[in-house]
Amino acid sequence: MSGGEHNPSGIQTRTAGRKGIVIAVSCAAFAVGMIGAAYASVPLYELFCQVTGYGGTTQRAETGSGRVIDRTVIVRFDGNVATDLPWTFQPNDRQVTVKLGETREVSYRVKNNSDKAVTGQATFNVTPNAAGVYFNKIACFCFDNQTLQPGEELDMPIVFYIDPDMLEADELKNAPGITLSYTFFKMDDPDESIAAAPETGEGGDPTTNRL
Repeated sequence: MSGGEHNPSGIQTRTAGRKGIVIAVSCAAFAVGMIGAAYASVPLYELFCQVTGYGGTTQRAETGSGRVIDRTVIVRFDGNVATDLPWTFQPNDRQVTVKLGETREVSYRVKNNSDKAVTGQATFNVTPNAAGVYFNKIACFCFDNQTLQPGEELDMPIVFYIDPDMLEADELKNAPGITLSYTFFKMDDPDESIAAAPETGEGGDPTTNRL
């Protein structure tokens, strides 16, 4: 073949190769985008729940209502722990009667039944779900992770009020009873993972772990 002639098969091979690279890059970019969207969806979903009260998500308030009306509602309390969390957790009061807009403090009793420090995080919701947007917490142990030392037992407070605007919702205008439910889950302790790794002394010999 003379130097001036073209090789169609060679051109097709190079073209197919470029197409393959473009497709591979596009697929990788799509995958990265989907992963980013998945991570972003978690805080966006949490924000949506907090704003709308969706799924019984309660609200967070800096101060009390400032408006109390002479209508009462019964608030019931429920406490649960995940099977891998060695804690006892229950409300000190099973239910209280409060006026709408009244600031009230209640507490849960928790105990670490194990012989080591354990960290837990509480999830929560209220029923009926529509009441979530009117249930406001000023202070709550659920705002942060909780670490209990071996055998430690304590009371954990909640300060809350029910927004009087709840009566404007058709499904809640009769001020039905509200149940606030918590479930504690065990949180991984990074310090425990570090302590579990054997340390190496001089000469490469493993030394005793420091707990």
